[in-house]
Amino acid sequence: MNQKNNLIVGIIIALVVVASYNVDANPVEFFEGIPNLAIVAEEMTQVEAELFGIAFWSMFETIQMAFIGTIVGVAISLPLSMFAARNLNSKFVYGPVRAILAAIRTFPSILWAILFVIMVGLGPFAGVLAIIMYTVGFVAKLQYEAIETIDADPMDAVSSIGVSKWQLIRYVVLPESAPHLLSQMLYMFDYNVRQTSILGLVGAGGIGFYIINYIKFFEYGKAAVFMIVVLVTVLIIDWVSVKIRDKYIIKSQHGMKVVKT
Repeated sequence: MNQKNNLIVGIIIALVVVASYNVDANPVEFFEGIPNLAIVAEEMTQVEAELFGIAFWSMFETIQMAFIGTIVGVAISLPLSMFAARNLNSKFVYGPVRAILAAIRTFPSILWAILFVIMVGLGPFAGVLAIIMYTVGFVAKLQYEAIETIDADPMDAVSSIGVSKWQLIRYVVLPESAPHLLSQMLYMFDYNVRQTSILGLVGAGGIGFYIINYIKFFEYGKAAVFMIVVLVTVLIIDWVSVKIRDKYIIKSQHGMKVVKT
């Protein structure tokens, strides 16, 4: 077994070396570039405090974009995940649904933002639509995988008494998969807040619009103000997410369950 593990590790290392060569990875260039990074870091310490007001309001817009995109995206993901689960449907149902979800995941959120900017014009609405699409593709996949890991015994027991598929989903699937969905929702909101911060690159609203433009014109001190606000916001969201997980999700020997308070 040790020889097998050593062989696997050796193959992985060899692949990393080959891939590094193909992408022109050069550690020397990295270390030579550190002084340039130090110059930028020094300029970013020259924070222009008068911009904090604008930064907070643009961050508020970003949070709203991420909140709407996450909630709507998860709401759309839930029924799609039911149709994509192999233990609930035939391959003629889950196959096409999974293909659609895979197609949605093919495009990163920044590309969805470009498409929606073309469709609805510049502004936060295009960003919201991009977040919704990315959330649907990501959460639906995680959720149908969670549904497929549900213990088959409760499902078989409920199915044996002649309940409908809707009743099976309502009384077994949803309660069993709810903790996973809550965890995915919290993660996606955290991710979408950070992701929304770069959608401004294509004019899709949010605080990223200011960050990208200030960096583009080498105004690092101004960009630092908005980056500080993003950092503080992400830390707060992470703290709130931990509290929510501690309150509603408990790990036990039987898996995860939602605690009703």
